[in-house]
Amino acid sequence: MASESTFDVVSKVDKQEVANALNQAQKEIAQRYDFKGVGAEVDFSGEKILMKANSEERVLAVLDVLQSKMIKRGISLKSLDTGEPFPSGKEFRLETSIKEGIAQDIAKKINKLIRDEGPKGVKSQIQGDELRVSSKSRDDLQETMTLLRGFEEADLQFVNMR
Repeated sequence: MASESTFDVVSKVDKQEVANALNQAQKEIAQRYDFKGVGAEVDFSGEKILMKANSEERVLAVLDVLQSKMIKRGISLKSLDTGEPFPSGKEFRLETSIKEGIAQDIAKKINKLIRDEGPKGVKSQIQGDELRVSSKSRDDLQETMTLLRGFEEADLQFVNMR
C-alpha cells in the first residue's frame, strides 16, 4: 500500500523584506520633490504601517510608493490589509496591516475549492492558521497546487512537500 503524500498551504510574509521595502519607501518619500512640505511619512510599529500626509491624495501617493517597493521586494499585495484614509487633526492618516496566516473563513473557502474542483483523491484539513493537503498521488497534489495558485483572496505558499 502506498503511503500518503502531503503538503501544507500557508500564508506568511518575510518580515525582513517588509522592513527593507519600508526603509526604501521612507528614503524615496524623504527625497521626492512632490512630498516636500506636505508632512508625508511612513511608520512601522509591529503589525501596523501608518502613513501620514496633509491631504488625502498625498496619503494615497505615499501608499502607492510603499506598494511599489513591496512589489519589487516580492511581497504580494494580497498580504496587505489597507483601510481608508481618515482625517486626524491637520493631517490625513492611512493604516495598513500585514496579514499572516490563513483566516478561518478563507481556509474554509480553500477547503471547498479543493473538494469541488480538485482531483478526487485529495483531502484537506484545517490546522490552526494553515491547511494540510494529502493524497496518495503526488501528481494530484501538483494539480491541486496549480489550482490554488489561481486563488485570489490570499497570498498562498506551499511548504513541507512529503
